[in-house]
Amino acid sequence: MITIDLSGFFTDTAKLADLPIYINKALDRAGEGNEVVLTGKAPVWLYLAVAHALHGKAMKLTYQSPVTGEVVIFDHNPF
Repeated sequence: MITIDLSGFFTDTAKLADLPIYINKALDRAGEGNEVVLTGKAPVWLYLAVAHALHGKAMKLTYQSPVTGEVVIFDHNPF
C-alpha cells in the first residue's frame, strides 16, 4: 500500500497552474497496479484531479482523513 500525502506537494497554497506537476508527482509515487491512499490537507480540486489521474493506474484508491476515516474511491481488485 502506498500513501500519498498531498499536503507535501506544495508550500503554503496549492496553485492550479502547478496541477500538472502535482499529478506527475502522484503518478510517480503511485506506480502501477498498487493500492494507493490519498491523505493530507489539500484543496478538493487537487484530490479530484489526482484521483482522476490515478484511475487506470492504481488497483484501489482510498481517501483517508481523521474526520471520515477510510473512504474507498474505487477498487478494481477482482478478488
